[in-house]
Amino acid sequence: MTRRSWWAAALLALACAGLAGCNRSEAAPREGELAWARRTADMVQAALAADRAVYAEDILQRLTMVQKIQVVDPESGEARPLEGREDWKSEHGKLPLPAQVLRMGAERVLMSESGLSYVLLSPWPINKQNRARTAEETRGLDRVVGSRKPHYGTEVLDGKTYFVAIYPDVAVSEACVTCHNQHRDSPRRDFKVDDVMGGLVIRFPL
Repeated sequence: MTRRSWWAAALLALACAGLAGCNRSEAAPREGELAWARRTADMVQAALAADRAVYAEDILQRLTMVQKIQVVDPESGEARPLEGREDWKSEHGKLPLPAQVLRMGAERVLMSESGLSYVLLSPWPINKQNRARTAEETRGLDRVVGSRKPHYGTEVLDGKTYFVAIYPDVAVSEACVTCHNQHRDSPRRDFKVDDVMGGLVIRFPL
């Protein structure tokens, strides 16, 4: 987990502690609880978005498309371009894609059992597992794609109430759109930089 993500998780814990206090207080209005949840989700999203942009622009795109770094294959001795690939673990000289870096961080957060989860979903997912799974996710994706504005809501899963925030996932670099437009499993191949490609879903219990 990056330092920003660590601080985001810490902020979430503090905010959730505040929410717990609100729940115990009969005088605290429902609007106040949701306002805390919204601010918490916004802070987590800001940290995640900053980390993703830094990796996509200052690392992946800089090394592969600007500097065009070459790596030497340890078996053949041949130099090959450094590139971002889905199968980066199985090939020498490959880097994970920005979405994969986000997912790896999300998996570590889930292991922490903090109650926080986040995931990238899309109306045009390359991996079919990354489509909307709940009614709230479907409504949120429709909103962020159509308006480019965040969507906030609540939903009940397994008897527990969750706050759900969905933010537009914008293509921040040429590396993002090239990957999606050229992928054999992509249902959409006309993305441009600054297009909304889906949504970042942040969820935690109230």
